[in-house]
Amino acid sequence: MATDRELVEVLGEFARTMVTDFPIQAILDRLVQRIVEIMPISAAGVTLISDGVLPRYVAASDPSALCFEQLQTELGEGPCLLAYETGEAVAVPDLAADTLFAAFRDRALADGLAAVWTFPLRQGDERLGALDLYRQSPGPLDADAMEAAQTLADVTAAYLVNAQDRADLEDSSAALQHRSLHDPLTGLPNRTMLLERLEHVLRSSDRSTTMVAVVYVDLDRFKEVNDDHGHGVGDDLLVEVATRMTALLRPGDTLARMSGDEFVVACENLDEEGQAGMIADRIVTALAAPFALGDVEVTISASAGIAFAGPGRNLQPERVLHDADVAMYQAKRKGGHRSQTIDLRARQDEQDRHGLATDLAGAVRRDELRLDYQPIVSTVDGHIVGAEALLRWDHATRGVVPPAVVVPLAEGSGIMADIGRWVLETACLDLTRWNHLPAAADLNVFVNVSALQLTDLRFVPTVASVLERTVADPRRLVLEITEAILLHDSKHAATVLSELKGLGIRIALDDFGTGHSPLTYLRAFPVDIVKIDQSFVANFLEEPSSRAIVTKVIELAHLLDITIVAEGVETADQHTALATLRSEYCQGFYFARPMAAATLEALLRDRDGRSLRLPIG
Repeated sequence: MATDRELVEVLGEFARTMVTDFPIQAILDRLVQRIVEIMPISAAGVTLISDGVLPRYVAASDPSALCFEQLQTELGEGPCLLAYETGEAVAVPDLAADTLFAAFRDRALADGLAAVWTFPLRQGDERLGALDLYRQSPGPLDADAMEAAQTLADVTAAYLVNAQDRADLEDSSAALQHRSLHDPLTGLPNRTMLLERLEHVLRSSDRSTTMVAVVYVDLDRFKEVNDDHGHGVGDDLLVEVATRMTALLRPGDTLARMSGDEFVVACENLDEEGQAGMIADRIVTALAAPFALGDVEVTISASAGIAFAGPGRNLQPERVLHDADVAMYQAKRKGGHRSQTIDLRARQDEQDRHGLATDLAGAVRRDELRLDYQPIVSTVDGHIVGAEALLRWDHATRGVVPPAVVVPLAEGSGIMADIGRWVLETACLDLTRWNHLPAAADLNVFVNVSALQLTDLRFVPTVASVLERTVADPRRLVLEITEAILLHDSKHAATVLSELKGLGIRIALDDFGTGHSPLTYLRAFPVDIVKIDQSFVANFLEEPSSRAIVTKVIELAHLLDITIVAEGVETADQHTALATLRSEYCQGFYFARPMAAATLEALLRDRDGRSLRLPIG
């Protein structure tokens, strides 16, 4: 009989595996071996059972145990099945005298079995199967042995439930990975996957004599379809466009949806440029035919731009994609409903970009930069708990330049560190200025950090210096990073994030789900907050896959003591559903659009300013 120490050792060994990714089969095989070592038995087995399904063998300590497990399955009778059905242990200390399992008794006795004890695997009201103990000599097990065996069975059941939960999370992670590479509406590859495919294709073409073409397709007058028939019909049209274009492609071509009504075809192994023109013309012609969308018939046209890469040409995926985009706009300027190969003499956009980069270098000095803030609210009562700082550039002649243009310009021209320092210092000054407002006593300011900033060796000292100069409370500063930063250099990222945490700052993982990071990254990095990307929130009420992902991410975050912010909340139904899922905070147009710092300050001064929308309940 097992001593208390031996039992504790086995239970401890088994419990430690519950928090690992060790294979279930290997763990159960080890368990039955250890049970034989510490219990007065000759063999042991575990069988999983489900109602309406034949029992399936899981683990056995030796061939004899396997034989007895399979025999009960074959005969449809035995102590294993009775323990599963009743939820109570079954003891047969002398099999020769047993009258309950005649068929099993006769076959098992012939194979050398003399006694068997079976203990149900149960978790609450859920029944999972049974743990079977076998012996080649008759005689009872004492009370301590019976109690120890049931304890081992209960621990086995707990592990199986834990393993199933882990498998469910892994399934969610796989779905998350698929979602990060595919457009949720059409199922086509998205921009990220297209760029990966292009990079592979371009490397291959560099070793051959064939060309690669990118055809950038944009629907003409798509906005009119949405305005005239609604966004539902618009979505149906995009799905039908994807289907129609897919039918026109050659084997090996890749079709992706970029965003909105923009699609891209990557064509490889072209012998000459004319082949790409033929593909583009077929697409333009096919999309001009009417679309029957339920009770509505829609007629549109399309513009296609073509750019080439291959031996002796440009081999950068972003560059060739940009050239095809430029060619598409050249086609639109000619009236649309046509294809256009890029005019390499008409790269005024590049000159404009260079001019913008030059202007951006002096934007801080000319006081052209400003911060807007979008409130982050408590999901339950709508109180403002934070605000995300959003960079704006008011260009003297071009008006407002979008952040999507400003950040790449700053990174490409080597001034991201200066721009980032200005953003951080301005946000901290605003945070300090709002300290005296009762409604802002616990307000947190969220500041985005680019990959370039995080890899800069001067970044952590810069943050520390800004906090000191502005007298800002580091506990109320949240730095937002993206998944791509963690993937680029995970070891360096972990070090920098730990140093930032040492300053008292909190870390938020922004746009979660749009990159490649697995759910395990939430455990591997010192993340305090996860911001679920708005692309998931936008569809999770209608799409079961999106809802499952959002649900699992929230559940896992809570298990790891990580706070959730759901981005892009635009409707009351989304708000209510997120409250049900226990997302702590929300951000989106349903509560407030980005606003000037002065406007947010006025809102905070107002006695009711800390409540946006009605509380849930």
